[in-house]
Amino acid sequence: MSNLARKYREQTVQQPQRQPKTIPVREERPLITPGEKILVALIGVVFCFMAVNIISTQSSIYKANKEIQVVQSQIDVQEKANNDLKLQVSELSTYERILEKAKELGLDLKEQNVKVVQNQ
Repeated sequence: MSNLARKYREQTVQQPQRQPKTIPVREERPLITPGEKILVALIGVVFCFMAVNIISTQSSIYKANKEIQVVQSQIDVQEKANNDLKLQVSELSTYERILEKAKELGLDLKEQNVKVVQNQ
């Protein structure tokens, strides 16, 4: 082969290789799309709303329980006072004490005027 044939052959073989290869350009997409950002923001807002709602509910439950305890302690104090008063009434209404007070006031006991009342 002659040098000319070799050059022709190299040109024919090299020409298809010399065509510039087009490299497809990839579009660089952001890691988070605007739709995903909106969705995450919406979820964050809902999460914050629910957290505030739960905290306010727990706060109102705490206040109600505290009020219940205060009222219960007042009830206990009043029941104790009532029991003390009942005890005083039972002590002051004994027969001996009533008889003693009657004698102090100048009343005397006459057997014929005493009537016995039975509890039914």
